Amino acid sequence: MIDPSPSRVFEVQLFADGACSGNPGPGGWAFILRHLATGKEKEVFGAEPQTTNNRMELTAVIRGLEALKRPTSIELVTDSTYVGKGITEWMPKWKENGWRRREKGRWAEVKNEDLWRELDELLRRHRVEFTHVRGHAGHVENERCDTLAVAAYKKFQRG
Repeated sequence: MIDPSPSRVFEVQLFADGACSGNPGPGGWAFILRHLATGKEKEVFGAEPQTTNNRMELTAVIRGLEALKRPTSIELVTDSTYVGKGITEWMPKWKENGWRRREKGRWAEVKNEDLWRELDELLRRHRVEFTHVRGHAGHVENERCDTLAVAAYKKFQRG
């Protein structure tokens, strides 16, 4: 569930980023989970041989939320306006319209619907507040996630 009234009291911070070489092309995703009471962190990353940047951005958030074992209060920190607007603005409208969107006066499919539906299911378990950071602007955790995501997809470029 997206919390419409920001509380700024979180149990966990989830930093997430995706990257792609070409769009489509090999892509990587990464997240860092930080438990705020203990400072304990978990870094996880992965890659796909042929994907898009938006799919990798979504995958990073999904994998991060999947890593949580119980309902949690989360600050989601990402540089992806696609993910942020999707969660806070677009997804409620898509759901209301049977997972369709308006494009040039017609109904169109929601791009990456499979991932948006997966994310929607995960958001029901947690209280999530979205925080946007500028990409490649020196935010330590965002830069770390980007580095991990890029390193992950580079394995598909060798050879």
